[in-house]
Amino acid sequence: MPSSHFDADGNVHMVDVSAKNVTRRIATASSRISMNAQAAELVRQGASRKGDVLAVARLAAIAATKWTPHLIPLCHAIPIESAEVDFQWADETAPPQPTSPPQLICRVTCATSGKTGIEMEALTGASVAALTVYDMLKSVDRAMQIGPTQLEGKEGGQSGTFVRNPGTHS
Repeated sequence: MPSSHFDADGNVHMVDVSAKNVTRRIATASSRISMNAQAAELVRQGASRKGDVLAVARLAAIAATKWTPHLIPLCHAIPIESAEVDFQWADETAPPQPTSPPQLICRVTCATSGKTGIEMEALTGASVAALTVYDMLKSVDRAMQIGPTQLEGKEGGQSGTFVRNPGTHS
């Protein structure tokens, strides 16, 4: 299937959404960050030298959703009518593995009433949340790893509903 971001001559262009109907659109994305036990304990205690890691990452994620069209060249500027940010430790959702480092899941859900999707805003927010956690804790653990960052689900628009199956990357 050809990309809609290229015209018949192969030139990049912004997709024309002017004829599309306004619908409610919701998307959830997540990004994981693995860290050492010392960094994880600082997050859990809210005791980082730079302050409350999760509070700062939450603000960064919300701000990032609003800046998405400035970062992704062909993204439409759409109103962010809702942005929710949640953090959860991976061991709270599945039994911890003895050799696995602590993993924080940054989840962002965005909503809008618009003519085009809001997936990129949710993905950008989740990515920036994880990057902010890294920035806040890099003095304790420079070996932190971010990923995967992925769309968890979306509703609305012509393509309908998408829900990621747990454990898949398709």
